[in-house]
Amino acid sequence: MKKTLASATLALCMATTALSAQTTLILGEAGPNRGARAVATQAFADDVTARTNGDLVIDIQWGGALFKADAALQGVSDGVADLGTIIGVYFPQEMIAYGIADLPLLNADAWVGMRATDELMRTDPIIAANLADQDLVYLGTFTTSAVNIGCKGAAIRTAEDVSGLKVRGVGAYGDVFRDLGANMVAMSIYDAYQGMDTGLLDCSQGYSYAVAALKQQEVMTSYTLMNWGQVGALGIFMNKYAYDALTPEQQTAMNDAGVGMADTLGELITADNDAAVQTMKDAGVEVIELDAAERDKLVERGAPYIDAWVEQATAAGLDGAGMLDSYRALLAKYTEERDAQGYPWTR
Repeated sequence: MKKTLASATLALCMATTALSAQTTLILGEAGPNRGARAVATQAFADDVTARTNGDLVIDIQWGGALFKADAALQGVSDGVADLGTIIGVYFPQEMIAYGIADLPLLNADAWVGMRATDELMRTDPIIAANLADQDLVYLGTFTTSAVNIGCKGAAIRTAEDVSGLKVRGVGAYGDVFRDLGANMVAMSIYDAYQGMDTGLLDCSQGYSYAVAALKQQEVMTSYTLMNWGQVGALGIFMNKYAYDALTPEQQTAMNDAGVGMADTLGELITADNDAAVQTMKDAGVEVIELDAAERDKLVERGAPYIDAWVEQATAAGLDGAGMLDSYRALLAKYTEERDAQGYPWTR
């Protein structure tokens, strides 16, 4: 385990002031101060302050003011910020455990996925030790929500319909489409509007709220709800030395606020996605619900990528197979809770 000058100084300062004065923690966030995730991040910060009776205040530095997304892990680990949002895909080796939330499992519900990911990350001692070796402590998780696909001049009604189409893909979900014969195009989600408008793309995988935010319904003719999986390896982590300098009560407050993020974002993103689908319908976009049998073909095609993750996790010293079994059990647990009790915000 390394201990940088910045993190050591940070821990010393916090240890000497925590008992006598309000402590301000700096949170580095690469994204802007808008959208559902930004609201959930601010709610987390406010919750920490409320739970500690004002002893802890979190100052969020938005828009990459402290570090960009691809430097977030090092920034938090080195103590450039006390805590920050880390996106797993930028750090495939360091965040191999967290990458379980990006696997193409049957996991389309945003709240279920977040709560399952959160419990796994919070309770697995091997994951905690792996993060500690990087001077990190897990606090809470987000999700981009379910991966779906919108097209111009085409429609995805079966798994085979992607064959021959020019598609912008997302992680293993894009890999599965490539295996099914799609011609994958390297393009960001922010360029997909122009790509479909000019014919460089036939289709783009993405998320419902993002389609509406980027006005992609203006160029799409169809949108298929795949009911498949999501990208969920993004969340808030804290510098271990800063975390260890907190009192036990403050640590509990941080963790409890982190759990609550899933409920906050779950409510926001579910509403945003529902509204986005209605926006597409209002714009004349055909909204298609992929048949379960066709969806199962996608899940089956994703199995080799899940197996590859298990091998990589095991090679990194983690219990890859055990983690996958635990994660699937947690997905089932929170699915049953949702079905029996509804979402937390509707109870």
